[in-house]
Amino acid sequence: MYIVRLLYAHFIYSVVIVLCLLVAPMGGCTQDKADGNGTPQSRQAAIPMVPTPQQLVETMLDMAKVTSSDYVIDLGSGDGRIVIAAAKRGAMALGIEHDPGLVEFSRRVAIKERVAAKAAFKEADVFESDFSKATVITLFLLPDMLLRLRPKILDMKPGTRVVSNTFTMADWEPDQTTDTLAGRQSEQSMYIWGAPSDWHIVHLWIVPAKVDGIWRLDDGHINFTQNFQYITGTITTGKKETKLTGKLVGDAISFFAGGTQYIGTVSGDTILGIRAGDNAWKATR
Repeated sequence: MYIVRLLYAHFIYSVVIVLCLLVAPMGGCTQDKADGNGTPQSRQAAIPMVPTPQQLVETMLDMAKVTSSDYVIDLGSGDGRIVIAAAKRGAMALGIEHDPGLVEFSRRVAIKERVAAKAAFKEADVFESDFSKATVITLFLLPDMLLRLRPKILDMKPGTRVVSNTFTMADWEPDQTTDTLAGRQSEQSMYIWGAPSDWHIVHLWIVPAKVDGIWRLDDGHINFTQNFQYITGTITTGKKETKLTGKLVGDAISFFAGGTQYIGTVSGDTILGIRAGDNAWKATR
Protein backbone atom coordinates (compact mmCIF):
# COMPACT_ATOMS: atom_id res chain seq x y z
CA MET A 1 0.00 0.00 0.00
CA TYR A 2 2.86 2.40 0.80
CA ILE A 3 4.42 1.79 -2.64
CA VAL A 4 1.08 2.41 -4.37
CA ARG A 5 0.62 5.66 -2.45
CA LEU A 6 4.16 6.76 -3.23
CA LEU A 7 3.78 6.02 -6.95
CA TYR A 8 0.52 7.94 -7.01
CA ALA A 9 2.15 10.87 -5.24
CA HIS A 10 4.95 10.83 -7.83
CA PHE A 11 2.36 10.82 -10.63
CA ILE A 12 0.68 13.90 -9.17
CA TYR A 13 4.12 15.46 -8.65
CA SER A 14 5.00 14.89 -12.32
CA VAL A 15 1.72 16.41 -13.50
CA VAL A 16 2.35 19.51 -11.36
CA ILE A 17 5.83 19.90 -12.83
CA VAL A 18 4.61 19.57 -16.44
CA LEU A 19 1.78 22.06 -15.90
CA CYS A 20 4.10 24.53 -14.22
CA LEU A 21 6.61 24.29 -17.05
CA LEU A 22 3.85 24.89 -19.60
CA VAL A 23 2.54 27.98 -17.85
CA ALA A 24 5.86 29.34 -16.60
CA PRO A 25 6.37 31.63 -19.64
CA MET A 26 3.02 33.24 -18.81
CA GLY A 27 3.99 33.79 -15.19
CA GLY A 28 2.41 30.65 -13.76
CA CYS A 29 3.90 28.83 -10.74
CA THR A 30 6.09 31.80 -9.88
CA GLN A 31 4.15 33.56 -7.16
CA ASP A 32 5.71 33.57 -3.70
CA LYS A 33 2.44 32.69 -1.96
CA ALA A 34 1.94 31.29 1.50
CA ASP A 35 0.14 28.05 2.24
CA GLY A 36 -2.42 27.59 5.02
CA ASN A 37 0.37 27.36 7.60
CA GLY A 38 2.05 30.58 6.54
CA THR A 39 4.87 28.75 4.76
CA PRO A 40 5.76 30.24 1.37
CA GLN A 41 5.53 27.97 -1.63
CA SER A 42 8.55 27.48 -3.85
CA ARG A 43 8.76 29.82 -6.83
CA GLN A 44 10.81 27.40 -8.95
CA ALA A 45 8.45 25.32 -11.07
CA ALA A 46 10.64 22.23 -11.40
CA ILE A 47 10.91 21.43 -7.69
CA PRO A 48 7.81 22.15 -5.60
CA MET A 49 8.65 22.57 -1.92
CA VAL A 50 7.21 19.94 0.41
CA PRO A 51 7.91 20.57 4.12
CA THR A 52 9.17 17.74 6.30
CA PRO A 53 6.79 17.03 9.24
CA GLN A 54 8.30 18.41 12.45
CA GLN A 55 8.25 15.02 14.14
CA LEU A 56 10.32 13.68 11.27
CA VAL A 57 12.73 16.61 11.55
CA GLU A 58 13.48 15.69 15.15
CA THR A 59 13.85 12.01 14.25
CA MET A 60 16.34 12.89 11.52
CA LEU A 61 18.44 14.92 13.94
CA ASP A 62 18.14 12.22 16.61
CA MET A 63 19.34 9.51 14.22
CA ALA A 64 22.30 11.67 13.20
CA LYS A 65 23.01 12.29 16.91
CA VAL A 66 23.34 16.02 16.32
CA THR A 67 25.09 17.94 19.10
CA SER A 68 26.52 21.41 19.60
CA SER A 69 29.82 20.21 18.08
CA ASP A 70 28.23 19.48 14.68
CA TYR A 71 28.00 21.46 11.50
CA VAL A 72 24.71 20.54 9.81
CA ILE A 73 24.01 21.35 6.16
CA ASP A 74 20.52 20.85 4.76
CA LEU A 75 20.54 20.43 0.98
CA GLY A 76 17.32 21.91 -0.33
CA SER A 77 16.37 23.57 2.95
CA GLY A 78 12.89 24.77 1.94
CA ASP A 79 11.31 26.77 4.78
CA GLY A 80 14.38 26.24 6.98
CA ARG A 81 12.82 24.04 9.65
CA ILE A 82 15.61 21.42 9.76
CA VAL A 83 18.33 24.07 9.97
CA ILE A 84 16.47 25.94 12.71
CA ALA A 85 15.84 22.73 14.68
CA ALA A 86 19.54 21.84 14.47
CA ALA A 87 20.50 25.33 15.65
CA LYS A 88 18.18 24.94 18.63
CA ARG A 89 20.28 21.90 19.59
CA GLY A 90 23.35 24.13 19.61
CA ALA A 91 24.77 23.05 16.24
CA MET A 92 25.98 25.42 13.58
CA ALA A 93 23.70 24.88 10.60
CA LEU A 94 23.43 26.01 7.00
CA GLY A 95 20.54 25.67 4.57
CA ILE A 96 21.24 25.64 0.83
CA GLU A 97 18.12 26.51 -1.15
CA HIS A 98 17.55 27.61 -4.76
CA ASP A 99 14.44 29.69 -4.03
CA PRO A 100 15.22 33.25 -2.84
CA GLY A 101 11.77 33.63 -1.32
CA LEU A 102 12.26 30.57 0.86
CA VAL A 103 15.76 31.72 1.84
CA GLU A 104 14.41 35.07 2.99
CA PHE A 105 11.51 33.42 4.80
CA SER A 106 13.93 31.04 6.60
CA ARG A 107 16.11 33.91 7.71
CA ARG A 108 13.11 35.72 9.20
CA VAL A 109 12.04 32.60 11.09
CA ALA A 110 15.60 32.07 12.40
CA ILE A 111 15.54 35.62 13.78
CA LYS A 112 12.10 35.08 15.30
CA GLU A 113 13.28 31.83 16.93
CA ARG A 114 16.47 33.57 18.18
CA VAL A 115 18.88 31.19 16.46
CA ALA A 116 20.11 33.47 13.66
CA ALA A 117 23.64 33.35 15.08
CA LYS A 118 23.77 29.61 14.40
CA ALA A 119 21.31 29.17 11.49
CA ALA A 120 22.44 30.54 8.12
CA PHE A 121 20.80 30.24 4.70
CA LYS A 122 22.29 30.54 1.25
CA GLU A 123 20.61 30.86 -2.12
CA ALA A 124 22.47 28.38 -4.31
CA ASP A 125 22.27 25.25 -6.44
CA VAL A 126 22.95 22.20 -4.25
CA PHE A 127 24.73 20.49 -7.15
CA GLU A 128 27.21 23.35 -7.46
CA SER A 129 27.70 23.93 -3.74
CA ASP A 130 30.57 22.87 -1.50
CA PHE A 131 29.23 21.05 1.54
CA SER A 132 32.39 19.09 2.30
CA LYS A 133 32.89 20.64 5.76
CA ALA A 134 29.59 19.35 7.14
CA THR A 135 29.56 16.66 9.80
CA VAL A 136 25.87 16.02 9.13
CA ILE A 137 23.97 16.26 5.84
CA THR A 138 20.15 16.31 5.79
CA LEU A 139 18.09 15.66 2.67
CA PHE A 140 14.54 15.53 1.37
CA LEU A 141 15.23 15.15 -2.33
CA LEU A 142 13.99 12.79 -5.02
CA PRO A 143 16.03 9.66 -5.81
CA ASP A 144 17.51 10.96 -9.07
CA MET A 145 18.79 14.04 -7.24
CA LEU A 146 20.25 11.88 -4.47
CA LEU A 147 22.10 9.80 -7.06
CA ARG A 148 23.59 12.95 -8.58
CA LEU A 149 24.80 14.02 -5.14
CA ARG A 150 26.01 10.55 -4.07
CA PRO A 151 29.57 10.78 -5.49
CA LYS A 152 30.22 14.05 -3.61
CA ILE A 153 28.75 12.59 -0.43
CA LEU A 154 30.96 9.50 -0.68
CA ASP A 155 34.00 11.77 -1.00
CA MET A 156 33.22 13.45 2.32
CA LYS A 157 35.14 12.77 5.50
CA PRO A 158 34.57 9.23 6.82
CA GLY A 159 32.06 9.31 9.64
CA THR A 160 29.92 12.06 8.15
CA ARG A 161 26.27 11.26 8.91
CA VAL A 162 23.68 11.57 6.17
CA VAL A 163 19.95 11.44 6.87
CA SER A 164 17.19 11.42 4.27
CA ASN A 165 13.44 11.81 4.50
CA THR A 166 11.85 8.83 2.69
CA PHE A 167 14.13 8.45 -0.32
CA THR A 168 17.20 6.23 -0.62
CA MET A 169 20.39 6.24 -2.70
CA ALA A 170 19.74 3.14 -4.81
CA ASP A 171 22.26 0.35 -4.10
CA TRP A 172 23.99 2.24 -1.29
CA GLU A 173 22.04 0.64 1.53
CA PRO A 174 21.27 2.75 4.62
CA ASP A 175 23.04 1.87 7.86
CA GLN A 176 19.78 2.44 9.70
CA THR A 177 16.12 3.00 8.81
CA THR A 178 13.40 4.22 11.17
CA ASP A 179 9.64 4.33 10.65
CA THR A 180 8.23 7.14 12.79
CA LEU A 181 4.67 5.85 12.37
CA ALA A 182 5.39 2.32 13.55
CA GLY A 183 2.56 1.42 15.91
CA ARG A 184 0.69 4.66 15.25
CA GLN A 185 -2.59 5.35 13.47
CA SER A 186 -2.43 5.75 9.69
CA GLU A 187 -4.53 8.93 9.97
CA GLN A 188 -1.34 10.75 10.93
CA SER A 189 -0.11 10.47 7.35
CA MET A 190 0.26 13.71 5.42
CA TYR A 191 -1.59 14.58 2.22
CA ILE A 192 0.41 16.24 -0.55
CA TRP A 193 -1.42 17.66 -3.59
CA GLY A 194 -4.50 15.62 -2.62
CA ALA A 195 -2.64 12.29 -2.64
CA PRO A 196 -1.89 10.27 0.50
CA SER A 197 1.85 10.49 0.98
CA ASP A 198 3.48 8.87 3.98
CA TRP A 199 6.53 10.97 4.77
CA HIS A 200 7.49 9.02 7.88
CA ILE A 201 10.59 7.00 6.95
CA VAL A 202 14.10 8.20 7.82
CA HIS A 203 17.28 6.65 6.42
CA LEU A 204 20.77 7.10 7.88
CA TRP A 205 24.10 6.54 6.15
CA ILE A 206 27.56 6.94 7.63
CA VAL A 207 30.15 7.82 5.00
CA PRO A 208 32.68 4.95 4.95
CA ALA A 209 36.44 5.22 4.62
CA LYS A 210 37.87 4.03 1.30
CA VAL A 211 39.79 0.77 1.64
CA ASP A 212 39.33 -0.91 -1.73
CA GLY A 213 42.58 -2.53 -2.95
CA ILE A 214 45.69 -4.20 -1.59
CA TRP A 215 47.10 -3.42 1.85
CA ARG A 216 50.48 -4.66 3.10
CA LEU A 217 50.90 -6.56 6.36
CA ASP A 218 54.15 -7.44 8.13
CA ASP A 219 53.65 -11.08 7.13
CA GLY A 220 51.46 -10.80 4.03
CA HIS A 221 48.73 -8.66 2.55
CA ILE A 222 44.99 -7.96 2.52
CA ASN A 223 42.98 -7.51 -0.66
CA PHE A 224 39.77 -5.60 0.09
CA THR A 225 36.83 -5.40 -2.30
CA GLN A 226 34.57 -2.57 -1.13
CA ASN A 227 30.90 -2.07 -1.90
CA PHE A 228 30.07 1.15 -0.05
CA GLN A 229 30.22 0.21 3.68
CA TYR A 230 30.55 -3.54 3.06
CA ILE A 231 33.84 -5.30 2.45
CA THR A 232 34.87 -8.73 1.21
CA GLY A 233 38.20 -10.07 0.03
CA THR A 234 41.11 -12.16 1.19
CA ILE A 235 43.91 -11.99 3.74
CA THR A 236 47.13 -13.77 2.83
CA THR A 237 49.84 -14.71 5.33
CA GLY A 238 52.65 -16.93 4.10
CA LYS A 239 51.06 -19.34 1.64
CA LYS A 240 47.66 -19.32 3.35
CA GLU A 241 44.81 -17.31 1.84
CA THR A 242 41.62 -16.78 3.86
CA LYS A 243 38.40 -15.14 2.76
CA LEU A 244 37.10 -12.18 4.78
CA THR A 245 33.81 -10.34 5.18
CA GLY A 246 33.10 -7.21 7.18
CA LYS A 247 31.84 -3.67 7.35
CA LEU A 248 32.99 -0.07 7.71
CA VAL A 249 31.30 2.45 9.97
CA GLY A 250 33.01 5.67 9.07
CA ASP A 251 36.71 5.08 9.69
CA ALA A 252 36.07 2.05 11.94
CA ILE A 253 36.66 -1.28 10.21
CA SER A 254 35.68 -4.74 11.38
CA PHE A 255 35.92 -8.06 9.54
CA PHE A 256 36.15 -11.78 10.13
CA ALA A 257 38.72 -14.02 8.44
CA GLY A 258 38.88 -17.71 9.27
CA GLY A 259 36.92 -17.22 12.49
CA THR A 260 39.22 -14.43 13.70
CA GLN A 261 37.83 -10.94 14.13
CA TYR A 262 39.92 -7.97 13.10
CA ILE A 263 38.94 -4.47 14.23
CA GLY A 264 40.75 -1.26 13.48
CA THR A 265 40.72 2.37 12.49
CA VAL A 266 41.42 3.64 8.98
CA SER A 267 43.54 6.76 8.79
CA GLY A 268 44.45 7.61 5.22
CA ASP A 269 46.78 4.87 3.98
CA THR A 270 47.16 3.17 7.36
CA ILE A 271 44.94 0.84 9.36
CA LEU A 272 45.78 0.19 13.01
CA GLY A 273 43.88 -2.29 15.13
CA ILE A 274 43.74 -5.46 17.16
CA ARG A 275 42.65 -9.04 16.51
CA ALA A 276 41.87 -12.06 18.69
CA GLY A 277 44.03 -12.22 21.80
CA ASP A 278 44.69 -8.44 21.78
CA ASN A 279 47.29 -8.89 19.06
CA ALA A 280 48.00 -5.62 17.30
CA TRP A 281 47.90 -5.48 13.53
CA LYS A 282 48.82 -2.83 11.00
CA ALA A 283 48.16 -2.52 7.29
CA THR A 284 49.46 0.09 4.85
CA ARG A 285 49.04 0.81 1.17
